[in-house]
Amino acid sequence: MAAKKQISEREERLREQRLALPDGPGVYLFKNAGDQVIYVGKAISLRKRVSSHFSAPVTRRGVRMIDLIEEIDFILLSSEAEALLTEQTLITRHEPRFNIQLRDDKSYPYIAISTDEQFPRLYLTRERRRRGRLYFGPYSNPRRARSTVEVLEKVFQIRSCRGPEPGRRTGSPCLDYHIDRCGAPCVGYVDEAEYGAAVDGVIAFLSGNYRDIEDQLEQRMNAAAKAQEYELAAAERNRLKAVRSLLESQGVVNEAAGSFDAIAVAADGTDANAQVFQVRDGILADRQSFYLDNPGQMESAEVAVEFIAQYYSGRPGVPPQIIVQQQLAESEREPLSELLAARRGSGVEIRAAERGAKRKILELAERNAVLALDHERLRSEQTRLRRVEALDQLQQALALDGLPMRIECFDISNLMGTHTVASMVVFESAAPKKADYRRFTIRSLEEGVPDDFAAMREVLERRINAWESQAELSPHEPAFNQSFATLPNLIVIDGGKGQLSAGLEVLDRFRDRGVAVVSLAKRIEEVFVPDSSDPLLLEDGSAGLQLLQRVRDEAHRFAIAHHRSRRDGAMTASALDSVPGVGPARKKALIKQFGSPEAVMAASREELEKVPGLPTKVANDLIHHVRRTGN
Repeated sequence: MAAKKQISEREERLREQRLALPDGPGVYLFKNAGDQVIYVGKAISLRKRVSSHFSAPVTRRGVRMIDLIEEIDFILLSSEAEALLTEQTLITRHEPRFNIQLRDDKSYPYIAISTDEQFPRLYLTRERRRRGRLYFGPYSNPRRARSTVEVLEKVFQIRSCRGPEPGRRTGSPCLDYHIDRCGAPCVGYVDEAEYGAAVDGVIAFLSGNYRDIEDQLEQRMNAAAKAQEYELAAAERNRLKAVRSLLESQGVVNEAAGSFDAIAVAADGTDANAQVFQVRDGILADRQSFYLDNPGQMESAEVAVEFIAQYYSGRPGVPPQIIVQQQLAESEREPLSELLAARRGSGVEIRAAERGAKRKILELAERNAVLALDHERLRSEQTRLRRVEALDQLQQALALDGLPMRIECFDISNLMGTHTVASMVVFESAAPKKADYRRFTIRSLEEGVPDDFAAMREVLERRINAWESQAELSPHEPAFNQSFATLPNLIVIDGGKGQLSAGLEVLDRFRDRGVAVVSLAKRIEEVFVPDSSDPLLLEDGSAGLQLLQRVRDEAHRFAIAHHRSRRDGAMTASALDSVPGVGPARKKALIKQFGSPEAVMAASREELEKVPGLPTKVANDLIHHVRRTGN
């Protein structure tokens, strides 16, 4: 009865919040009991749009979104275009679970230009959050993106050396200069203005101005030949060939078609696929495929609106025209067009194509979207069946009461007993659950004394203690830890019979609750189980053994990464770490100025005061510290 009353109170509160919403454009946010944003939406009428969610609720993995809503927040704005921009900003900030997201968008590479450096570099990256960098992409084909970077470096003579400053310590140009791939700004063979013009050419090319670049190279080649500068003419000819070769590999659509993007979306249930066909100066420059999570099960037109806004977020190369499917209504296109025009700095037309080359490209994008979605569905089903088979095999082989839906694996890593650490990785439904991974620094061992058995006992005991302490907490409390609060079905220990015996010494409290424990030895992939002197040998190549190997290898990788991090941190510690007033930024500036911590400590007060951004007081403190410690 109390629960029913609580539910009715919640529903009444949400109903009052819905009625209080204004009948105007804006953005609304649904929040759960933990004050987390689970959905962000835009609307022409906030009141009508929010009410529609409650009349036709969406479900994700058996959970209705409206059942999780505890509060409705909103931002009233002046136009739908402004609402669209605000919606995308909030989606990026909060990453709500019920909004569409580019699946694994971190894996898509970008071509970046370091415009914050005196002589910018061109490089491939998978992040796009650094200030002072110009990003082009994302590219769905890393190999093609890498090839484009190499050709552009060659054509425009862009330096390939790493670091904010060009060159190397010897002060002489590198091999790239001698094979005519770099103008050698490191030794002053090309000045900042000339190099800047080359960078502008790269930006123009990546923005799709192919024909202009081709014409410029041809004019420079002809001018050099006319002036009888035949070596320069030959170099310009080679660059022109490289650009034309790159363009020819992309294919010509129709020179009269100009520059545009054709975007098609196919949606089915909680999955969707978006295809982007980029045409620049009549050339099909790139075709990109993006898999999308669509937890709200939105129609393809709604998915297209969110995808387009996300895709062009922060992109410098927004085309003057975007071709979309007929399902995208005119009322949806107008705010998108206004938003993208503001990013481009000039008008952007978003329309459907009914005939000609643009219609053919859009139809090609539509077919690819449907095929990609079908392929992904088939692949997902095969993966699911493989995982079920693996779990079933483990249940049979290990005589478990049920499927081992949650598997935790533990591994120890150290170097001659130093910096000993442990890892805990988690697989749920035979797939990694990285949010539940945990690292441990071993506390009970004397440094330099290796004892993997003692380390394993410590980490497993800490795991059990953490589970018992979580049992006393509510899921809404800040100290609640979902990873430690969940009881595993199976614990895998990396190692042989000795590691298993060490673990069993402290795992009674888990085993009493039905948790199975095994170890996996790498020598011939033997599986050791309690109360048996003989190991189990699972069939080589079987799904069950492969799952155990994946879990063990992931735990090993995670432990080694943590160990290297601790070891590297200890190795890079210097005498500067104990100087008052010298934090990471000042330490970096000092070492950049003098070359090493030792040189910093040997510097005079006058030399220290010349370091940019170093206050006189800190310089004095550093001098006093050197005198006091005798360094």
